Amino acid sequence: MDAIERLARVREEIETAVREAGRPPGCVTLVAVSKTFDPPAILPVIEAGQRVFGENRVQEAQRKWPELRRHADAIELHLIGPLQSNKAADAVALFDVVHTVDRDKIAVALAAEMAKQGRAPRLYVQVNTGAEPQKAGVVPPEAVAFVERCRRDFGLTIEGLTCIPPVSENPGPHFALLAKLATESGVDKLSMGMSADFRTAIAFGATSVRIGTAIFGERPRPAPG
Repeated sequence: MDAIERLARVREEIETAVREAGRPPGCVTLVAVSKTFDPPAILPVIEAGQRVFGENRVQEAQRKWPELRRHADAIELHLIGPLQSNKAADAVALFDVVHTVDRDKIAVALAAEMAKQGRAPRLYVQVNTGAEPQKAGVVPPEAVAFVERCRRDFGLTIEGLTCIPPVSENPGPHFALLAKLATESGVDKLSMGMSADFRTAIAFGATSVRIGTAIFGERPRPAPG
């Protein structure tokens, strides 16, 4: 299969999962994760009608997307990787959605840049549902208070929550926890589910799924040094 065929299959699987969950058609946005792939690999997916893409790194996205956006209108670019405060200006300038607001320093930097640039990317708070020390994200007991602090102290509108469950665990309980925290926080968007578990995420209420390998194939490996 090439990327266009894989994209079509993923779209069909999303529709099936939505239907099986008893949810309305079109309620889940597919974020095609194009991180590490070069423009020649991404362009056919754009030409096949995909308009929402996810990148992990601000600098990589800056290299690729100004040119790629010339090929189609209405490209929506999501930052799904960790954000450093010194990249907040570039992130606000380039991205339409930021999934990884996870600490006060980032919230302050984003608020300042949004005011300065007059741009308002949609924002998600990242929750570290497994409390894994190597992962970014607010731990679950602090998530609701952090969302409220973003609103009250920093003037940010938080659209939803996002998480990545531990790879060694059943993702279902983590998706259920994120949905519960979203309800308690007063947000209705859930960015959860990747290539291996997006069907489960949809069953638990995902409104966007971030899928890379199932569309683009295995990621390029760096040449041995």
